[in-house]
Amino acid sequence: FLGRLLLPASAHTRTRIARSRSSAEMEGDAAGAGAGDGGGGDRSSFVIGLIENRAKEVGVAAFDLRSASLHLSQYIETSCSYHNTKTLLHFYDPMVVIVPPNKTAADGMVGVSELVGKHLPANKKITMARGCFDDTKGAVMVKNLSARDPSALGLDTYCKQYYLCLAAASATIKWIESEKGIIITNHSLSVTFNGSFDHMNIDSTSVQTLEIIDPLHTELWGTSNKKKSLFQMLKTTKTTGGTRLLRANLLQPLKDIQTINTRLDCLDELMSNEELFFGLTQGLRKFPKESDKVLCHFCFKPKMVTDEVLKPASGRKSRMLISDIIVLKTALDAIPFLSKVLKGAKSFLLCNIYQTICENSKYASMRKRIGDVVDEDVVHSRAPFVSCTQQCFAIKAGIDGLLDVARRSFCDTSEAIHNLANKYREDFKLPNLKIPYNNRLGFYFIVPQKDITERLPNKFIQVVRHGKNVHCSSLELASLNVRNKSAAAECFLRTELCLEGLINEIREDIGILTLLAEVLCLLDMLVNSFAFTISTKPVDRYTRPEFTDDGPMAINAGRHPILESLHNNFVPNNLFLSEASNMVLVMGPNMSGKSTYLQQICLIVILAQIGCYVPAQFASLRVVDRIFTRIGTGDNVENNSSTEPGCCG
Repeated sequence: FLGRLLLPASAHTRTRIARSRSSAEMEGDAAGAGAGDGGGGDRSSFVIGLIENRAKEVGVAAFDLRSASLHLSQYIETSCSYHNTKTLLHFYDPMVVIVPPNKTAADGMVGVSELVGKHLPANKKITMARGCFDDTKGAVMVKNLSARDPSALGLDTYCKQYYLCLAAASATIKWIESEKGIIITNHSLSVTFNGSFDHMNIDSTSVQTLEIIDPLHTELWGTSNKKKSLFQMLKTTKTTGGTRLLRANLLQPLKDIQTINTRLDCLDELMSNEELFFGLTQGLRKFPKESDKVLCHFCFKPKMVTDEVLKPASGRKSRMLISDIIVLKTALDAIPFLSKVLKGAKSFLLCNIYQTICENSKYASMRKRIGDVVDEDVVHSRAPFVSCTQQCFAIKAGIDGLLDVARRSFCDTSEAIHNLANKYREDFKLPNLKIPYNNRLGFYFIVPQKDITERLPNKFIQVVRHGKNVHCSSLELASLNVRNKSAAAECFLRTELCLEGLINEIREDIGILTLLAEVLCLLDMLVNSFAFTISTKPVDRYTRPEFTDDGPMAINAGRHPILESLHNNFVPNNLFLSEASNMVLVMGPNMSGKSTYLQQICLIVILAQIGCYVPAQFASLRVVDRIFTRIGTGDNVENNSSTEPGCCG
């Protein structure tokens, strides 16, 4: 049941592992990307396969490289405009879309290949031979790669029914393994069927007019106000995965009442128990920001070791691998504190997390295996030279003699560089000379311009002005940099060889790492976004919504969640819809608040169905499966401008 609480299954938008062909570059580029630019600011990590037949059925396979998850959907495209497919493409905002070369659509339909070419940049469209879309091979791949039992997925029962999305999965997985130079570990993927249609459907036009992800009038708002959309208002998450999960939930809110109420029960406990709320806030800070991405990295392994990957001059792949192990160790070290905080929790969701994560002995066992090889004092750091030093000394002393020798060389050259800086300070009367480090240049000098009377001595080379400082180097420093980098690269290579057996053991229990990544994203969204946002509002401004199967839709003193933060005198509005009175006709002059009223209702429903409190004194709602809007996009309440009235259904 915990898996259902992490819905939307098709929306674990934790993003990008790669842009390049080699596994070394894949791992190096992994920091960053998100499931869409819409408000997240990061590139997507989704690779999508699309194929259709002449019966107007479309099969979609969406592979998230960041979260190691595969989402399969198959549906009938009811319109020639490909409304459902365009909604999915907007939701995933893929980095690549794979399509067959020839049109296989029904007469009168343009075909998915032409659709992708029309609505996405040319560099995002990849054409693969029709033979790569093999549903039989796709079914075998999904069975082998899925972390869940095939019977639990319903794959044996619905194999023929889902043949199109399985064909798309075959092409997608084949492209990823070929293009990224990796092998996906067996039983490591989170696979969902028909996930996107288990949630509320919001078309891309409504996403824009309701200002769910981006504001409509960015050029008129200025740069000082950050809360311009619903997503930006709630975006107080601390991890990248939590931010992507929040965006995914807003674009595809839940429809399962049991899951929604379970989230709301958790939120009730967080809002009534300050010790639990602040304890979880503190506990989540102990996990590295990119924990979810790193934990899912272990689902992928390089196909082969090449001279380019192991070239000592860079050691990039080795560095990323060591960094992943350090992040994993830091995350596992944070679990005991999380366990202490959750021990007294009463809500079903938090109790379930405590049982599946905190009481799971596999995490302690994995931490012990890492502790046998990795030094206890090694911690995750984002500072370049500290991170480099931590990675060089990640392995315990005495395990590898050649590694110990390389470390001594690294320490000697690092010390020589700092001694050189001290010598230059004295010789050239530059007391404020600094010697920073970055991964590309290594060590270099920074001298404030105010300390330079006429010009720098000839000993300094590569002199470049940067604001009030001068960046430079010297022949002696360049020589020491080469030796330092060479020693560090040797440390990284020897460390990777020492970690090889440990990584293979970790991959045997990859399922617990993907589960931990999902839990951290969910907690981050619930605690740092929902609970934190509610806690910043005056008491009783946000209330828990109620859900009924056949009751009326009633909102008392509802407020627009975005505009109320900009206007202190915002006037609340009521709504009542029932079987006897199932339509509201709103009339009034320009700037009387018609569009605001419509937006407010939609945003309250969306907030309720992602499991968050709503800005109202009382709200009783039915579960909504679709939202359609047509609101004048020229309206701008903040600047007192209006176009035609809006309508919403």
